[in-house]
Amino acid sequence: MLHGDHRSRVYHRAVRLVLASRSPRRSHLLREAGYDFDVIPADVDERRLPGESPRGYVLRLARAKAATVVSGALAEADGKAVVAADTIVVVDGDVLGKPADRRESAVMLGRLAGRTHEVLTGLAVIAGGQTVEAVETTCVSFVPLDPDRIAWYVATGEGDDKAGAYAAQGLGSRFVERIEGSYTNVVGLPVARLEALLHELAETVFHLRGSR
Repeated sequence: MLHGDHRSRVYHRAVRLVLASRSPRRSHLLREAGYDFDVIPADVDERRLPGESPRGYVLRLARAKAATVVSGALAEADGKAVVAADTIVVVDGDVLGKPADRRESAVMLGRLAGRTHEVLTGLAVIAGGQTVEAVETTCVSFVPLDPDRIAWYVATGEGDDKAGAYAAQGLGSRFVERIEGSYTNVVGLPVARLEALLHELAETVFHLRGSR
């Protein structure tokens, strides 16, 4: 049986991923981590269901995105694994997704200022008819922000398409006082958790067995 980094190297050579997202940040993270992948964006209804928990919400969307790509664009026998993710910010139990406009961006940042919030990413991987999934949670603490700093950041437009209206890897890093947990999760894709899910599939789906 393959173990550790040897199995990881064999797996990465044998299996190509399909990222079910048009997010340049997720593509960048996969590329930096050394994965081979194609991009096939998935369009799904991202509205939250009544009474749906934040965890249930991101998992449902990740599953839906992966399933959409599998059913519409891929033959699973091609030896590809479809990876999908959805990221939200949670504060006071409220879900903050992508802001509808810059006014909402300012409101979101005002709620996050000087406080700690959670970033949740639902992750789903489908290969060979099997699905593995997980939710990664990271705690992020912001420094206090006055209205002028919020207005300046909103005007840059950096947070327009991001959950919680900020980018921890960009100008928004100025506001991040502390991160507890996965940094890549805050950017949009928990890479270490993805690797763990891929290892779950390595033997059962792609039969990557052997010895060192």
